[in-house]
Amino acid sequence: MTTLPASSSESASFQLLDQRIQRWIWSSGWSELRDAQERAIPLILDGGNDVIIAASTASGKTEAAFFPILTRLAEPSHPPGMALYVSPLKALINDQWRRLEELAELLEIPVTPWHGDISQQRKASFRKSPGGCLLITPESLEALLLRHGHGVASLLAGLRYVVIDELHAFLGTERGKQLQSLLHRVENALRRRVCRVGLSATLGNMAGAAEFLRPNGQCQVALVSSSEAGPELKVLVKGFLEKAFPASMAVADPQDTPARLAVAAHLFQTLRGSSNLVFPCCRGNVEFYSDHLRRLCEEHGVPNEFWPHHGNLSKPLREEAEAALKKSARPTTAICTTTLELGIDIGPVKSIVQIGPPPSVASLRQRLGRSGRRKGEPMILRACSVEKQLTAGSMLCEQLREDLVQMIAMIRLLAAGWYEPARADKLHASTLVQQILSAIAQHGGMQAQPLWKLLCGTGPFGSISKDQFRSLLKNLAEAKIIFQDATGLLLLAPKGEHIAQHYTFYAAFRAVEEFRLIAGNRTLGSLPVDRLLAPGNFLIFAGRRWEVLSISEKDMVIEVRSAAAGIVPGFNGGKGAFVHDRVREEMRVVLQSDFPIPFLDDTGQTLLREARDNYSRLELDNNWLLQSGNETHIVLWRGDEVNDTLLLMLLERQFKGTNEGAYLSLQGTTVSQVRKTLASLADQEADPLHLAATVKNKLREKWDHLLPPELLNATFASTYLDTQGVQDALTRLLRPA
Repeated sequence: MTTLPASSSESASFQLLDQRIQRWIWSSGWSELRDAQERAIPLILDGGNDVIIAASTASGKTEAAFFPILTRLAEPSHPPGMALYVSPLKALINDQWRRLEELAELLEIPVTPWHGDISQQRKASFRKSPGGCLLITPESLEALLLRHGHGVASLLAGLRYVVIDELHAFLGTERGKQLQSLLHRVENALRRRVCRVGLSATLGNMAGAAEFLRPNGQCQVALVSSSEAGPELKVLVKGFLEKAFPASMAVADPQDTPARLAVAAHLFQTLRGSSNLVFPCCRGNVEFYSDHLRRLCEEHGVPNEFWPHHGNLSKPLREEAEAALKKSARPTTAICTTTLELGIDIGPVKSIVQIGPPPSVASLRQRLGRSGRRKGEPMILRACSVEKQLTAGSMLCEQLREDLVQMIAMIRLLAAGWYEPARADKLHASTLVQQILSAIAQHGGMQAQPLWKLLCGTGPFGSISKDQFRSLLKNLAEAKIIFQDATGLLLLAPKGEHIAQHYTFYAAFRAVEEFRLIAGNRTLGSLPVDRLLAPGNFLIFAGRRWEVLSISEKDMVIEVRSAAAGIVPGFNGGKGAFVHDRVREEMRVVLQSDFPIPFLDDTGQTLLREARDNYSRLELDNNWLLQSGNETHIVLWRGDEVNDTLLLMLLERQFKGTNEGAYLSLQGTTVSQVRKTLASLADQEADPLHLAATVKNKLREKWDHLLPPELLNATFASTYLDTQGVQDALTRLLRPA
């Protein structure tokens, strides 16, 4: 990987572009190219290296990639030149389609969006005359390869560039491993390398991103990291103290706690009259705050400005919120999940509101990039942290005000420019199962050795040994998914054909089964149900309250009607975020120091003083084993992977306990017993495969149930365990002073 210096103030790159693009730039009112564009254009035009463009949101990354790509595609060639744009979201594809269409039309270059909502007629037109820009998701690319078999080489013959947008969204995920495999299979079919361009605003590890973009160092990756200063950042964190309800007080809805209602009132007072995004951590909270804010608008006799937005809403309801955000004359605040975190074009917003700690620093940065897009306007982050009132029985995490301190630590790391690096050592053998079936279907059968070479020997599953691969094939054969004919050719068995032909096959990640919600003849959306639900119950969805009329488990349908009261349903199906080591280390820095945190309000300052006083009282600078009644707390100040791994090691030794976040809590133990066991763990190297074998719920990814036990243990260990991190932490803490 090479990092390029900043460009000079004079633009040489502009002269390299097609003259029609030059005229378009001038007619659009641009006085100069942005820094990322200036530096990326000659690299992409050359095509000798792969390129990563790392720049803040709204810094012109898309144009930095497509100005030179369209210049190359506009050159006469046979077959016609082609660029593949891969996005994690269909909505982002639709946005880029609109952004590219005008410029591409000037160059007479077709732009074809390709996903489940695009008509077959448009797709057939592309197949008849392939060329131009094909905008696609990994799932649709998977279907394209599988369905066109040996014809893929002809269909993509003119492919010259692959652009991966929101690169960070793929790093370290099943979907990312799938994309790596798909791009390798495309190049294998074409028998040549294709220049890859990755775009991202939040990359915590540039070397890891380069390795993802082009695994195994097969090609040099040039890094264009914009030197342009971003907009000013303004931050305010408000603390809210959650007091217990008086015993005599009748509570109509247990969700309506004083602090949550105070947060809703604060949002109503602060955000009305402007456009904003509010991220309240989960879909249940999206519904809660959307409902209360809408009702506050009704109570004050003003138009509603607050709209829910999450993945379980139907497409029309999501698009209704997106359209409201785009109308700059109409103030709109979306209460949303990660659905509005990525680069969907919703126009500029004034501020971002984060309720509770975000999933990661990288996620917070991505969200914050939605504000401050207009020239001269700052990025504004408003954060709300709800903490419980302390009592004699308060848990250690409450005494340390863990959520508030984690929020502070993440904001400080954000300001320092740090983001979580993705782990590159995850096996994702579940995705390998999918790619085996897909490759066999694409080629109409494959021998075992060429299949291993395609996916593992030269492909992205290089950590899978031949023995592991053979064991996996044997397991798939025993499950009657594949079979081997007399010539040694691997073929899909009827069961495997049924799997590969179903539309759900193309996604590498597991889909959660959900109920459709119907009101009259209108579909509201869908949601997972993990609680007792019966006619007469109430729930909140799409920012409104509904009464359940009937439930059909066979059809997975819940019939509802509008109601005046209800309780928030328990949404389940999202994966909990893993807090990184660096975040917990920064939390400790915040607690052990007395430096001021200027972005806290008065309540937040009081809560932080309580946390720092408790940290000092418990002597946590030197004391990492605490006795609390019959419980022992282990405070490592490490991330969740280390904490989970240590807990698993202790459970194997018959301890009982839980990971409470910043610490482990073991029941029925003493500090001396725990210290003795931890000392023995520090003296021996733990076997992650043996440790993984003790876990009873390892089926986390879509095709894990088809893995042989040894490979399942290996893939689980590579994703969730950090035995070396445990040993390093224990060795440091147990070292004599």
